[in-house]
Amino acid sequence: MSQSDQASPEDAIHRLLLWQGPIEIRPLSGGITNRNYVVKDRARRAVVRVGGDIPVHGIMRFNEHAASIAAAAAGISPQVLATAPGLLVLEFIEGQTFDAAMVRARRDDCLDLVARTHREIPQHLRGPVLSFNVFHVVRDYGHTLRDGGHRLLGELPALLHKAAMLEAAVGAIELVFGHNDLLAANFIDDGRRLWLVDWDYAGFNTPLFDLGGLSSNNGFSAADDEAMLTRYFARPPGDDLRRRLRAVQCASLLREAMWSMVSELHSTLAFDYVAYTAENLARFNAAWGSFTEMDKS
Repeated sequence: MSQSDQASPEDAIHRLLLWQGPIEIRPLSGGITNRNYVVKDRARRAVVRVGGDIPVHGIMRFNEHAASIAAAAAGISPQVLATAPGLLVLEFIEGQTFDAAMVRARRDDCLDLVARTHREIPQHLRGPVLSFNVFHVVRDYGHTLRDGGHRLLGELPALLHKAAMLEAAVGAIELVFGHNDLLAANFIDDGRRLWLVDWDYAGFNTPLFDLGGLSSNNGFSAADDEAMLTRYFARPPGDDLRRRLRAVQCASLLREAMWSMVSELHSTLAFDYVAYTAENLARFNAAWGSFTEMDKS
């Protein structure tokens, strides 16, 4: 099911066989990639994610489904109730969705859940899954933006040159299974524990990408970064690890900006991607300035 096939997601939801009796369908706000719904039948509530493959963003639903099932088996994400082409049905979690301030306040708890993702989800994965290399993603976005004649085409050479410098700074990597999209809204607190949701971009990657995304997406301070690295690696970081993290933080912000640029061309959702592009380019430029200053000191 492609995005163009989603004119009546409610019809597809009604056709699922797991419902007990009549259902109520309510759109769930907040998503900027998929259409999400809360569905209630006489037995329970569920979240239904509606969306097909999005090749321009590297989203393949077989991969999201496999990651979601493994994350549920590891106790990190809600139970998967059903899958169908273009549909993923999840247990509804009654809880508080985080914002960036809440992630900072619960930094260690969020980090421990990310570390569990890296260690435990591979033990439950079945079948083929993807990798996620931010520098490949950025280069591919560059091709997509050229093909589409994006309004900021003139800025691409400089952005891609900076990406190449960041890739060299990161150097050789180890592989873990990463979430790769650690926005605050993907953490939910049900009052007893934290959950991590939305596995669209999951795949094997350097752990530094999740650490860098957790930091850059949620406004961590230098002291937060130091504590995060010390807790994750069980030792204080050296200058090389600090620099590599800073490079990945920059790459994470650049990827988010270019994701938005591509979405300007290809997304059908009602969202102000132009403003989101400007916001993330500004954040990337600030992070790039800090990274280059780090090399001068």
